[in-house]
Formats: sequence, C-alpha cells, structure tokens
Amino acid sequence: MSEEFLGAIAASLARIAQALEAMHPAAKAMGPALHDADAYHWDVASGSLAPVLRVARVPLALLKGIEDVREILLRNTLQFAHGFAANNALLWGARGMGKSSLVKAIHAHVASEQSGIKRLILVEIAREDIETLPRLMRIISREDARFIVFCDDLSFDKDETSYKSLKTILDGGLEGRPENVLFYATSNRRHLMPREMIENERSTAITPGEAVDEKISLSDRFGLWLGFHNCDQPTFFSMIRGYCDHYGLAIDDETLRARAVEWSATRGARSGRVAIQFVRQLAGEQEKTA
Repeated sequence: MSEEFLGAIAASLARIAQALEAMHPAAKAMGPALHDADAYHWDVASGSLAPVLRVARVPLALLKGIEDVREILLRNTLQFAHGFAANNALLWGARGMGKSSLVKAIHAHVASEQSGIKRLILVEIAREDIETLPRLMRIISREDARFIVFCDDLSFDKDETSYKSLKTILDGGLEGRPENVLFYATSNRRHLMPREMIENERSTAITPGEAVDEKISLSDRFGLWLGFHNCDQPTFFSMIRGYCDHYGLAIDDETLRARAVEWSATRGARSGRVAIQFVRQLAGEQEKTA
C-alpha cells in the first residue's frame, strides 16, 4: 500500500475516533467538575453531572415529628460515609412530611460536620431517567468519593419497564451496586406502584401471586423502609414554633397556635410542608425572609 493511502486511512480513523468521543462525553465529564460542588444533577442528554451550587434544604434539627426515621437514616449514612456496610433506603408515606428534605439535610450534616470520612456527594437522578441509572453508576464507581444517588417521588405506572434497571442495580445483576454508592428514594407508595394496579393484576392473572411478585419485589431490594405518617396537632405546632424561632419571628404561643389551627384547616392537612408555608406567610407579614 502507498504511504498516501495509509495516510488517508489514518486520517479517517482519527475522524471516527473524534466523532465517537463527541458522542460519549460522559467518559471525560467527571474529573475536575466534581470539585465544583457537593451536590449534582445527572444530566442524561450530556452524560455528565451538572453542579448544584445551592441546594434547597433546611437544617436537620428543624425537621420535627420524624425523629425515629431521622436517626435511622443518619446512622445508615454515617456508616456509609466511614466506609462501613450500609443499606439502600426507601422513604415512603404521607406527602409533605419531609422525606426529600430529610435526605438533603442528612447529606449536608454528614458532609460538612463529620471528620475522618471520604467526600460525600449527593447526586439527584430524575424519575424519568431511571433507565440510565446503570450508566450513571458505572461513571461514579471510578471516582475517589462516596455517592448518595437520590431519586425523589419515585413510582412506576402500568406497562412501565424502567424499574428493571433499578432492580439490577439494587440487588443482583453482573455488576450490582458499586461499593462507593448508595441509593435513596422517596415515594408516596410503599411498593412504588398504584394499589389499583396491583389489585388489577392479581384479579386478572392466571397465577396472581407470580403476576405481581416481580414488581412488588422491587421495594424488597431496599434494606431500609422508612415510613412517614401524617402528624398530629401538637407535632404540627412544634414544627411551626421551631421554624419561627429559627427565622427570628416574634409571635406569642397563643396567637401562633390559633393562626396555625386556622391555616391547617384551610389547607385540609397538617404536615411539614404546610408548616413552612404558614411560616413564610408570617415572615412576609413581619417583612422578613424564611
């Protein structure tokens, strides 16, 4: 072969290599970018982690009414941060009771106040991107840090198959979960799917147990099931008083209690979310921020 012909082949191969590299930016997207922040969002389109410079979260001590689950998840996270065994966690239950707030608060608490641990990074993955979870896991498994991969409001509807990617990562599969990664998810559903879907499959299947076992078994892959339940009036008031003290809002207990009762009645619910919404109203009236 002539040198000219070989040179043309080499040039063509170089162009192909450049095109392939452009198609897969994930292979070089990590590195120094991981020093930009302690929290990131998984960007599927670019195959990279986008830094979140300001995470919307509250101090751990302000999360009232969930002390039991708070201590369990904190202990699990500390074990993981120190390099010990830890479990994936599913936080399920009532809306607005602090499931996602707890994950973000614990990450901040452990990452900033603990010594003798490796860097702890929080990575959020959108529910609709769960199918790309194995791809994300392979990327961060190469990093010298520990990761909590977090999916908020995780659930699956009829005919969805993306839960299979999650099952493979959580327990089983050839690769399994990397030792430097934990997966935390929140959901309003204990089994991550609508009850009517489960009942419908049971009623129409030839073997009802087998028909739903594969999907229900997804929640079994989580070592920790942490339940969140609606709070009572005293707990609701404790939440509000804690927020008022934290943000420096001046109001006496009697007035605060009366207004809190009225606020919860108009919302038809008592929860941490309703509590902070009420506190923001008070803060605005007093020309303060919250």
